[in-house]
Amino acid sequence: MSDPRKTATNPPARTPGAPPAERGLTLVEMIVVLAIIALVAALIVPNVIGRPDQARVTVANTDLKTISAALKMYRLDTGGYPTTQQGLAALAKQPQGADAPANWNPEGYLADVPVDPWDRPYLYKSPGDSGAGFELGSLGRDGKPGGEGVDADLGVVG
Repeated sequence: MSDPRKTATNPPARTPGAPPAERGLTLVEMIVVLAIIALVAALIVPNVIGRPDQARVTVANTDLKTISAALKMYRLDTGGYPTTQQGLAALAKQPQGADAPANWNPEGYLADVPVDPWDRPYLYKSPGDSGAGFELGSLGRDGKPGGEGVDADLGVVG
């Protein structure tokens, strides 16, 4: 005869010392987790969303550093910075004409030339007024020279 303890209706006996069967999260536990996530989001989101102008300044500063690094790579390859007339477009597309550099990287230096977070082109001048190789900048939120805070001019000299 067959052993009645090994039927389909009776689960196998647990081995002493084995961990209890795994179980999933209950509905109450899920609600508690979602409440905690909502609380954290309620505390953080207003701080992030309430500062869009400061975020734009951060983006502009990051763009300026990226463009500056691309300009320095351009100089290493070609022996000089793009002229003011060639502009930052020379980083994305090889300049043509008499001023065309011989050793321009066929992959370019930037995929495309970014505009500042206020949808204006970055300012570029080479050589710079201060005698530097280039001057690169943005006029900030107000689009006018000078200003303070988020309206302040941003720039890099290289």
